Amino acid sequence: MKKTSQIGKPQLAEPQALPPEFAHLEQLNLHAAGIDVGSAEHWVCVPTGRAESNVRSFGCFTPDLQAMAEWLKRCGVTTVAMESTGVYWIPVFQILESMGLEVKLVNAHHLKTVPGRKSDVLDCQWLQKLHTYGLLAGSFRPDDQVYVLRSYVRQRERLIQSAAVHIQRMQHALIQMNLHLHKVISDITGLTGMSIIRAIVAGERDPQILAALKHSRIRSSQDEIAKALSGNYRAELVFILQQELALYDLHQQQIAACDGQIEQCLMSFDSKTDQPPPSAKNKRRKTTQNAPVFDLRGQLYRVSGIDFTQVNGLDALSVQTILSEVGLDPKRFPSVKHFCSWLGLCPGARITGGKSLSSQTRSVVNRAANAFRLAAQAVSHSHSALGAFYRRLRSRLGAPKAITATAHKIARLFYKLWSSGGTYADPGADYYEQKYRERLVKHLKKTAQSLGFEVVPQSSTVESVS
Repeated sequence: MKKTSQIGKPQLAEPQALPPEFAHLEQLNLHAAGIDVGSAEHWVCVPTGRAESNVRSFGCFTPDLQAMAEWLKRCGVTTVAMESTGVYWIPVFQILESMGLEVKLVNAHHLKTVPGRKSDVLDCQWLQKLHTYGLLAGSFRPDDQVYVLRSYVRQRERLIQSAAVHIQRMQHALIQMNLHLHKVISDITGLTGMSIIRAIVAGERDPQILAALKHSRIRSSQDEIAKALSGNYRAELVFILQQELALYDLHQQQIAACDGQIEQCLMSFDSKTDQPPPSAKNKRRKTTQNAPVFDLRGQLYRVSGIDFTQVNGLDALSVQTILSEVGLDPKRFPSVKHFCSWLGLCPGARITGGKSLSSQTRSVVNRAANAFRLAAQAVSHSHSALGAFYRRLRSRLGAPKAITATAHKIARLFYKLWSSGGTYADPGADYYEQKYRERLVKHLKKTAQSLGFEVVPQSSTVESVS
């Protein structure tokens, strides 16, 4: 069992008997170590005979981690497997990787599925044993440059989510004052909505003056807006509205600062092309409210050499999210099947006795997969082949399964462009419907032939009888 220790002082543990289940297997990683990462201390196991005691405990402070890395190097360790939940593994991973060690972060759920676990074996010993026989697969982690970009993109996403909370609170305060602004304009954070809210906070109460701030493109009339703004302007609710507006503005400033860091980070990437990106497919498309002020699409095209926005449903923000999660090297995924399986978008394969039990997709928390699902929802009403594919599946299977299937198809198109380059041209909804009809006719002919019948096409024109 583990010994209690003071943080920062290496502790030794007596070697424990390991289960003999792997005696018949070949040892693939002879210089492997296992680390059980904790919040206060980390337990490390190296191969037997490399030190006086092959199991030691180290603290969580940076000098302790550096001492751990030096001890592993002295013991001749070249590869390390670690198990952890939360974010405690990140400093350990970075320090060990900087020391030239190959580090694998193991999914705790996958580790539990390996049989033979004994209660008298430390977790680090079990990790070291499994890693020695090559039974552990490391989790995917992009290179350090992409990792920096991913941190900025994830922070930007969190800021947008936090700003959305303050938008809801502003609307809640307006409703309590019986100001139904959201019923006469589509977005209270648009030009008209923010102008009216700022005027209310500044002290304006006349509904006609507030309604006169509307933009010319607002469909509701000035009288309708004035009627919606006739309410009870209670002082405490206006105070809440003022505070939530200030917090919303603060988050917008932080998002802009985060966009500046993202732009600088993208500028540090090597260029794969010096050509400007192809012209956008739909120049009239409305700009996303949370879009950055710099040319994000151009920067992504420069660092990747591919215009992923050619695929229907993918915009610059969704491509930024996907690339920040998967990186720029498609070779990290051997095939498109590996890529879609990592995303959790491909059908499952629970088969026993030759019978398929379930084809449900795995439950995976993946930001890139969420971006593909949002892209699938974006094409639901488009006149594209992907839009026709989505609508046909939705009519037969329902919206949730249609979104997943369409996201899977978009992910496969993304990987094809990512791995082989080239361009994507949408064949259109009519092309998809024609191909679907041809497949249906082919299936009918095959079924009729198996039953001894023949399908005879009916002429589209009917001769008139005189």
